[in-house]
Amino acid sequence: AAQEIARTPATAQQTLERVHRIRSSQYRALSVAYIGPDGTVYPVGRWEHMRPPARRPSWLTDDFAGTIVLPMPGAPEQSELVVRSAVNVGGGARGGLVIADIPIDDERVQQLHDTTAVRAGGVTTAEQAARASQSGAASAGTTYPTGVSFVWTRSVTQLDYVDWQTGRTSRATMSISYRLGELYNQLASAQSLVVGGMRLGDAILFVVILVAFLFLIIEAVALLMGLALARSITSSVHELFMGTERVRQGDFTHRIDIRSKDQLGELAGSFNQMTGSIENLLQTAAEKKRLEEELRIARQIQMSLLPRGPLDVPGIGITALCVPAREVGGDYYDFFPLGDNRLGVLIADVSGKGTSAALYMAELKGLVLSLSQIYQSPRQLLMEVNRIISENLDTRSFITMTYAVLDLDARVMTYARAGHTPMIYFRADGPEGRTAQVLAPSGIVVGLRIPGATEKFASLLEEDSIPLQRGDVLVLYTDGITEAMNGDSDLFGEARLSRIVAEHGHLDTNDLRERILREVEAFVGAADQHDDMTMILIKVEHMVVAEEPVAV
Repeated sequence: AAQEIARTPATAQQTLERVHRIRSSQYRALSVAYIGPDGTVYPVGRWEHMRPPARRPSWLTDDFAGTIVLPMPGAPEQSELVVRSAVNVGGGARGGLVIADIPIDDERVQQLHDTTAVRAGGVTTAEQAARASQSGAASAGTTYPTGVSFVWTRSVTQLDYVDWQTGRTSRATMSISYRLGELYNQLASAQSLVVGGMRLGDAILFVVILVAFLFLIIEAVALLMGLALARSITSSVHELFMGTERVRQGDFTHRIDIRSKDQLGELAGSFNQMTGSIENLLQTAAEKKRLEEELRIARQIQMSLLPRGPLDVPGIGITALCVPAREVGGDYYDFFPLGDNRLGVLIADVSGKGTSAALYMAELKGLVLSLSQIYQSPRQLLMEVNRIISENLDTRSFITMTYAVLDLDARVMTYARAGHTPMIYFRADGPEGRTAQVLAPSGIVVGLRIPGATEKFASLLEEDSIPLQRGDVLVLYTDGITEAMNGDSDLFGEARLSRIVAEHGHLDTNDLRERILREVEAFVGAADQHDDMTMILIKVEHMVVAEEPVAV
């Protein structure tokens, strides 16, 4: 029709009427209209669903084919679906426009039902659904025939439609319904479709019956399995209850029979393991108590090995500190009067913890106490200690130590270091802003039991001497000081300790000791301490010859 109107615009009305007569036999509700370039409208057909469009919408520049929705009279919450086609006639958007509408009315819905056994219901736009929800009104659904013995199955589908005034595409919902019986009859009426020698309808019916039979068998088997499972669960729970009663009465020999390998069987096995482990746990608790008592005794041994009371050395201020950790460690320090105004100073760290470390400390104390009276040289003393103790030390243990001899007459300190932490030396006569020195002569740990260890120990061990002047400070310590960690696992470190000694070297030994301890505790915070903190501080106050021997 659009092509004929384009060729002969003057006969547009006659062309539309002729085309309508031809098509209305197939689409009775067909409505056609032509909008001329001058705005004249030529309607043909019923146009009962709406008035013919009076003008071309501004958004329509090309041909159009789609669906639109119209409010349903008497039911503002429902819409009517219309299939519309629009074709430009010459000149594009400036020419005429042929519009054809086919509304989806009751006749078309019935025709769809007769063909497919599916009944289309009302159409609801999103705006209508929102208004109905706010007002609480129920949407009108499909009206079902009365007097039927089968239940209608209802569903909802979504479709897109175009607002004819604005051209905006929106979405609406349309309800559809069907009855299984009618749907089956519709499929069965396809006589020409044969599957395996059977009509399609008969094949579908056979499959449905077969599936229903299989579901009945599965349901029966599931029922039997459920009964058996319930009986198994109740029986297992009863046995568990009886087992817990026996355990509550103190009978740890009771065992539950394991009759299956499922979760209930695993639960029974876990119960048997639990009852079997309770006695072991009680024995473990007793053993733990015994070990705690042993550690307490070992701690007493360790503390008894340390010097008792203050050390009186004329012209020298000496103080020591040993802060034990939760476990018994191997930190040890001692002082040995050597006569002739000479004093031996020892600090050591035995590897390991517990009673073995405490016993090695006792052995070391007796050994150094004896050898300090024989060997004047710290290097010779450490070499002899290594030779003797390496024959008796456990292969997994070793000892780090520093031994120094203070000669008050010569005003010099001679020392040697066997793998121990360095010594910090602060000179009082240094320049302003000076820093403390870290003294670390060469030396390896005591007690290594490897081939050639004794010769290697002697070749690496160095002895050094430093002069002593008024105000000089010497700090000997174990790794529990410099390796103290805070919550972020940062180490306190030698640099921080050296800085504290340099800044507060003017204090006496007791005040300096407390200052260092406060700094370490502030740095560590709430973090646990896993190693002893031991420290010896020596400060030269004035060099005088003592009238009496050094007393410890």
